[in-house]
Amino acid sequence: MDETRLLDLLGRVRVGDVPVDVALAELRQLPFADLGFAMVDHHRAIRQGVPEVILGEGKTSVQIEAIARELVRRGQNVLITRIDPSSASALIQTLPGLHHSPVARTCTLEVTPIPWLSDAKVALMTAGTSDLPVAEECAETMRMLGVRYERVVDVGVSGIHRLLHKRPLLEQAAVVIVVAGMEGALASVVGGLVDVPVIAVPTSVGYGAAFQGVAALLGMLTSCASGVTVCNIDNGFGAAFAAARMLRSKARAEKVPETP
Repeated sequence: MDETRLLDLLGRVRVGDVPVDVALAELRQLPFADLGFAMVDHHRAIRQGVPEVILGEGKTSVQIEAIARELVRRGQNVLITRIDPSSASALIQTLPGLHHSPVARTCTLEVTPIPWLSDAKVALMTAGTSDLPVAEECAETMRMLGVRYERVVDVGVSGIHRLLHKRPLLEQAAVVIVVAGMEGALASVVGGLVDVPVIAVPTSVGYGAAFQGVAALLGMLTSCASGVTVCNIDNGFGAAFAAARMLRSKARAEKVPETP
């Protein structure tokens, strides 16, 4: 149950459309559901504005399906990350309406409309085409969070004229997410061009001494551009959530009337 559904339930109790004991029975199911192998957090949508997300990695397709069905039973949308192709194929057969994004390694199921958090857009950038899987995980997560975004792909510093060509888009963005491997220099360059939050995501793309993304991670953490926020290696999901929190906070602040 999310905040909108909770407010609707309380409103119907207030006007007498729903008996108090029926509402109480509904609210008893709010905190979590114990499936034996998982405790599905139904309260998360109220606390954080977003239902629990299923990490597919390490789970069987049977476990993922059970958690997804529990979320759907409570009217919540489903986002499954880091899912392997065989599990995705099995779930498509058992969960009608499930959408699989092979590049992003995600599955999604929308049972309720997803409102936009705001009119603001996120610029989602990749240094190279090899960074696309991480960026697409980020894109699918932002879509499920109601975040508007625009992709800017393959604009790494080895051909910086490609990035400068996209500068008007960067200047219009409310947040910029930079997904880059190798030495991760793109985050510093972008951080020096814009005055909005920059979220850097190092990827495990690179040769030898790139150390599966450690070089990009350290480069981003020691960026000479002030205020660049850095996520963990290959964590497009985390970057999407960080951007959503920023936009949600901004939208909330804009709704609060100024004190005279």
